[in-house]
Amino acid sequence: MQNIVILAGNIGQKPEVRSTQSGTKITNFTLATSRPRLSEGRAIRDENGYRVMDTEWHRITCFNGLGKTVAEHCEKGMKVMVHGRIHYTKWTDATGTDRYGCEIIAEKVDFLSRPKATENENPELVDRDDEIPF
Repeated sequence: MQNIVILAGNIGQKPEVRSTQSGTKITNFTLATSRPRLSEGRAIRDENGYRVMDTEWHRITCFNGLGKTVAEHCEKGMKVMVHGRIHYTKWTDATGTDRYGCEIIAEKVDFLSRPKATENENPELVDRDDEIPF
């Protein structure tokens, strides 16, 4: 039996970092994945001929070194691929109601795009894919 998740999508907001009382660093971000909306096995198209897409949002949690790397190098809109596992939680809120949650515990995050260049960066120092000879 295995619990394996692989998601590729866009980061929804700047990753947030927090620490537990024991000092463990935890980084959280949301990831948007999209797929075409289907009807009778065919993609639905809008009035302009574009495919209608359904977007799902996933909560991603990274620990320690991976979390540090994500927090330092990722930002809203970047494309990433997350390898990890599904983790379900249950807790009781202040009113005594049972609450449930689902998150992806990341074991690996691959960067599929670069963060946007900052205003202070020299564009000549940034590698560009169109300059690589084939």
